[in-house]
Amino acid sequence: MTAKLLNSRDTELVERARRVVPNGMWGHMATRAIAPGYPQFFSRSDGCRVWDADGNEYIDFMCAWGPNVLGYRHPEVDAAALARIDAGDVGNGPTESMVELAELLVDTLDHADWTLFQKNGTDATTACVTIARAATERRKILVARGAYHGAVPWCSPSLLGVTAEDRAHIIVFDYNDAASLDAAVDAAGDDLAGVLLTAFQHDVGKDQHLPQAAFLAHARKICDRTGAALILDDVRAGFRLDVRGSWARYGVKPDLAAYSKAIANGWPLAAVAGSERFREGAGKVFVTGSFWYGSAAMAAAVKTVRILRDSDALAHTETMGERFRDGLSAISARHGFKLRQTGPAQMPMVLFDGDEELKIANAFCLAALRRGIYLHPKHNMFLCAAHTPEDIDRALEAADGAFGDIVSAGILAA
Repeated sequence: MTAKLLNSRDTELVERARRVVPNGMWGHMATRAIAPGYPQFFSRSDGCRVWDADGNEYIDFMCAWGPNVLGYRHPEVDAAALARIDAGDVGNGPTESMVELAELLVDTLDHADWTLFQKNGTDATTACVTIARAATERRKILVARGAYHGAVPWCSPSLLGVTAEDRAHIIVFDYNDAASLDAAVDAAGDDLAGVLLTAFQHDVGKDQHLPQAAFLAHARKICDRTGAALILDDVRAGFRLDVRGSWARYGVKPDLAAYSKAIANGWPLAAVAGSERFREGAGKVFVTGSFWYGSAAMAAAVKTVRILRDSDALAHTETMGERFRDGLSAISARHGFKLRQTGPAQMPMVLFDGDEELKIANAFCLAALRRGIYLHPKHNMFLCAAHTPEDIDRALEAADGAFGDIVSAGILAA
């Protein structure tokens, strides 16, 4: 294999962090769990590249876990945000940027009549659930089995510290399965407040599945019939697949939708966008946060959404994703490995056949890391508008070498 990465600075920071932070890191950022030597701390980022704390450079296929859609340090976006910081960011109330952004989102999203702003995706999905319950005066929320909607007790993937009461009014069904959804609706009875769906099925460590148009239409009819809210969790995919909202191509409009990640190209922001029917409920609930009205992220979002709406950035990102997918498929086959590449090309999930314990995936990602590309063995990845054909080809060259490295180490296809 290629030489071991220099990661002494990262190791030092990990050890320092462990003394003052439980486990040294929390949540999904604990990347050292992937493999020994996987960097956990970074020093800078630019375009589609990141540098770890030791200065090792990588072509990045995680894009900050989704927020980077135009490229790190995008000059127009950052200039808009920094101008607001110079004038004042968090104050006693919002600036005009809030109204400007709300107007832009209502004009851009195909389903939106109004918007509210938060900071994290979990803020937005939780606000959607709260608004649905307030507007319908009901309690039950239907969610797809295995779906991720955030990291608070009602939806956290971990049950540690979570009580049965936290989940008392959550009913599960299977994504894209109309019969399963019907059974959940029956179980909710007259207490159905909302049906919550991700833009597509992107459960961690599993093949991704796009929504079936007939399934979305079925969910829409259920909510129309019962008065419940159809809620789109577009936190992960929003403003990456379609600037109008990820379901626009299916012709299905949600009543409420949650956005974050790519909305401001890395500046911290989330949003709830809703239909007229839920305006009154949204106006009655109490959802707030001291930093939710910060104007810098809102100014960044205005610039980000306008660029996405008025340029070919999303089409370019999809093209780069397809280039990477096609090349990776050919290279893996040449080395005797069979890949399952699922989901949108610009948000790829890459898994190996017969690799349930991720031994091959972990070894491949570590070998790729040593050759300068940053991948993930079980989470969907992300591409951004800053990836160029040359970047993709360089990444594929590195992937070719990484496959050769693991074969030389005796790691073969299952």
